[in-house]
This record gives sequence, C-alpha cells and structure tokens, in this order.
Amino acid sequence: MTEHYDLIAIGGGSGGIATARRAAAYGAHCAVIERGRLGGTCVNVGCVPKKVMWNAAHVADAVNRAGDYGFLLPRSRVEWAELVSRRENYVRRLNDIYRRNLDKSGVDLLTGYARFADPRTVEVDGARVSADHIVIATGGRPDVPNIPGAELGIDSDGFFALDRQPRRCAVVGAGYIAVELAGVLHHLGTETTLVIRRGEPLRSFDPIIRQAMLEAMHADRLPVLTNTTLTRLIRASDGTITAETEDGRLLEGFDALIWAAGRRPNSDGLALENAGVRLDADGFIGADRYEQTNVPGIYAIGDANGKVPLTPVAIAAGRRLADRVFGGKEGRHLDYDCIPTVVFSHPPIGAVGLTEAEARERYGDDVQCFQSGFISLEYALGSLKRRSAMKLVTVGPARRIVGVHLFGPGSDEMLQGFAVAVRMGATKQDFDDTVAIHPTSAEELVTMT
Repeated sequence: MTEHYDLIAIGGGSGGIATARRAAAYGAHCAVIERGRLGGTCVNVGCVPKKVMWNAAHVADAVNRAGDYGFLLPRSRVEWAELVSRRENYVRRLNDIYRRNLDKSGVDLLTGYARFADPRTVEVDGARVSADHIVIATGGRPDVPNIPGAELGIDSDGFFALDRQPRRCAVVGAGYIAVELAGVLHHLGTETTLVIRRGEPLRSFDPIIRQAMLEAMHADRLPVLTNTTLTRLIRASDGTITAETEDGRLLEGFDALIWAAGRRPNSDGLALENAGVRLDADGFIGADRYEQTNVPGIYAIGDANGKVPLTPVAIAAGRRLADRVFGGKEGRHLDYDCIPTVVFSHPPIGAVGLTEAEARERYGDDVQCFQSGFISLEYALGSLKRRSAMKLVTVGPARRIVGVHLFGPGSDEMLQGFAVAVRMGATKQDFDDTVAIHPTSAEELVTMT
C-alpha cells in the first residue's frame, strides 16, 4: 500500500527541510526525501564549510598583520588537515541536528533517490509514496566546462574534499564561489591565481564593488588573469597541471585547478516527464511567484527553479509556501525584489536592492547616487591599504533608497540592518537624520553628502 502524505519535499537541504517542518507545524503529515547527507549544499559543501574556511583565512590575515599593532609574531601557517578535520566534525554535528529537528517536527525521512511515477506519486528506491503537494528542492551542483582534460581539475565540491593544501592553485570563474575560494586559498598561503573570461569578477554587482574588489586583490598581490578562456588542461611530466588558453598561452605549474564557473540544477533523474513538469533549456524548473510549476500541486524552490540561488531564499520561499498552503495565509509568497546578499571575499561585500544601472533602467533620470571611498581604521597602522567603498542608490524627490552597496571590513554584518531599512522604504533623509556611530565604517552610510 502506498503511504500518503499531505506534503513531500524532494531534497533534504535547507529549503526542503524548512518547507516540511513549517507545514508540519500546521499539522500536515510530511516527509522529506534525501539520498545523501542532510543539510544539502549549504551545510555540506557550501555556505557553512566555506564560512569556516573564510574564518580561518581571516584569522591568518589578522595574524600576518599583527605587526602593524606591535605584536611580534611569526608568519602564520595553517595545519590544513587539522582545519579540515575540525570543519568536518562541525558539519557532522549539523547533519545530526537536522535529523533531530525532523524527528521533533514529526517529519518522516525517506532515504534514497526520488523519481516521479505520476503527478502525485514518487518512487523512492522502489517504494512508492504519494502526496497532495510535492515540493522539488533538489538544489544544484557545480558545472564543469566541456574541454579536453577538464577532469584534471576539481569543482567547488572537490575543494572541500582536499586533504592537503595545494601549493599552487588556479581558480577559474568570476562569481561568488570563485572569488571566495581564491581569497581563502590565498590568505591561507597557497599561491593562487584567479582566472576569469572577461574583464572583471562579480559582474552582477555594482561597478563600485567590482572595481574595489580588483583593487583589493591587487593590494593583496593575488594575481587575476582577465579576458582569459581556458581551452585545454594537460598533465605535465612533473605531475602538475598546465592550462592552455584560447590565445595560445600556457599557464603552468598548478598542483590544483578549481572550476568555479557556474552551477546547474539537480533536475535530471527525477523523471519529471512522468509528472508533466516543464524545464527550461538549462534544466531549471519554471515556477511562478507562488513557486508553483506548470503542474498544480507541484512546486519548485531554491536552486532548482533558478531564481536566486541563495540558501536563505530557499528557506524563505519554502516557509511562505507552507504558510499559504497549510497555514491559511492566502497570497503569502516571497518577494524577490529586495534580497540582501554577501560575498565572503577579503574584505567582504554586501549588497541589497538595485545597482545604479538597474535603477536607471527602471527609473531613468529620477536616480541619484551617493558614494564614499576610504581606508578603514583597521588598516590605519599598516602598509597594506585595502580601500573600502560604499554607494547608496536613491530614487525620486524623496530620495528613497533602493540600493545599498558595501565593500570593506564589516560589510557582511552591517548589511542586515540596512537591508531592513531599504525594505521599509527608508529615504536618504532618514539615513542623514540617524546619529553616526564613531569610529566605524558603518557611519559612512549615514554621513554621505
């Protein structure tokens, strides 16, 4: 007999678990299907272990600059194996917490591969379960280019499997993951090169951020090869990796190369055709503002639908879905228009709302911008001078703030509060009327002229 649920979440990552637990809190009979470790990409090979590595790199950077403040310390060197062991122990504790939380919420965990048999029935390793509502929250995976020798490199998942620190590494990509991994490796002592196809990294960010990031990498002596496309990888006689470029150059001597140039959705293998669910050309599952696919009762959230591939977005979308379907909150859905995001670079980046270009495209001449560039007090006593940069994008006579863009120490932590202000419709005058906290970098946002 097929067991029937009110809701099944396919995928035991942050989005699927959040959806099922919220629905269960309303009394729904729910299950989560997961073939691997609970927590998905974020917990196992994404946000959490990445932030641990960023913290380690941040500590290394602070130790190496301690002389600026009179501390006479030897240059730091990380014990890579010890760091990885501690990181993985922490991740395993989180896996266990996710399992206990499912148990506490009364959500069943079904282990195995999920395939649709029809729009209401899913097979899990031969067994069948059905539900009135099915949420696809299968996440994504790193993409690797189709070039000769590509298998000699590793993807971002493979970075977290490294049991030895690379001596010399190339990171290929221009987005969040590439910038973050390049910074982590560089500050932990690996000779690192960032390779990007075009002229700048982080192309979806405001130009003030992109330029500040390049300047900081230059100050850190982290090489960035722009306008460089790799066409082939070769294993050299000494065991290292050589990368051949489109214009005939050879980049030689790498003992690791990390592909960080994109991700693809985990939509294949689900037999979506049996349910009639449509995919786009890139494999993403189309979903409307309510996360509803073209098939009633089947939803897609998180990386699977290709909207905004961030863990908190998947969680928020899933919880709102459960609120609407099981909590009686008609019309409840996630507003994707004002989502804060952080890049854990060195120093970090924070952004919420529209870039200047996006604002001008939407509002035309009603846009007015304010910006500031300065050297944080953190670097006041040293020779390394990473410049901070900030920009406010405003609209209309009231100068309503529609974009905040931050680069510099503390940007990751200060953004959350300013994101609330932007969402509430704060104006430039509201910022101007707020007393500054001195001396901080955050005060720049309320003192711009």
